[in-house]
Amino acid sequence: MRQEIHEQIKGTSLARGMTDADVDALLASSQVRLVRYKKGEIIFHEGDVPERLFLLISGAVRILKDTYSGRQIFLGEIRKPGVMFGEVYLFIERHAYDMFTQALVPTELLEISSRMLTQGAADAALSEAYDSQRVRLQGLLQRNLLRDFARKAYQMNNMLKVLASGSLRGKIARYLMLQPQQDGGKICLPESRESTAIYLAVSRPALSRELSAMQREGILSVESRTIRILDRERLEEYL
Repeated sequence: MRQEIHEQIKGTSLARGMTDADVDALLASSQVRLVRYKKGEIIFHEGDVPERLFLLISGAVRILKDTYSGRQIFLGEIRKPGVMFGEVYLFIERHAYDMFTQALVPTELLEISSRMLTQGAADAALSEAYDSQRVRLQGLLQRNLLRDFARKAYQMNNMLKVLASGSLRGKIARYLMLQPQQDGGKICLPESRESTAIYLAVSRPALSRELSAMQREGILSVESRTIRILDRERLEEYL
């Protein structure tokens, strides 16, 4: 089991540039723990003080927010092993979580204490002989987190461009143009239809209706999460 976790972590953006020894040192640290959550169990509550970074090993996590009226707003899901979440809050001074997360199914998370991300943090689990490796490990974690923040900032900038589009069709057009395209204008959506609707700030039925309309008009070909651009010129008219 430990070897499986080792291989999963090695393939994540958090472990970019790490050797096998670095990953082993990370897993051996007292600031890192593997936590199992039951289906429906809360991982952290809204208002909790952030203390750790979370990395999905297996299972699925739903991100939610309670409203004053008692409703719950669905913000997204994390299903891909190796995806990090909660890391941004660690670097915002005195900022509690403004949403909560829940395990959708039995879920395993690797949780890394914020102390591990601070240069010079002590770690009783590592002997003095490993001090240089600890410093190297912290440096790699910080560098990889900086890259992750830059990537998320870029994605947020793209999302603002999409949301700034006036109509729903304009949002769809700009969103599709930002996705990697294969030969023939084929696009494999990175998220489910529900998650894509949340990204576009529309209801799922509204998104489905508009996609169906664009398919009838010969602009797109839609099959589940695979979309093919049939008429790029007409699609670009909505940008």
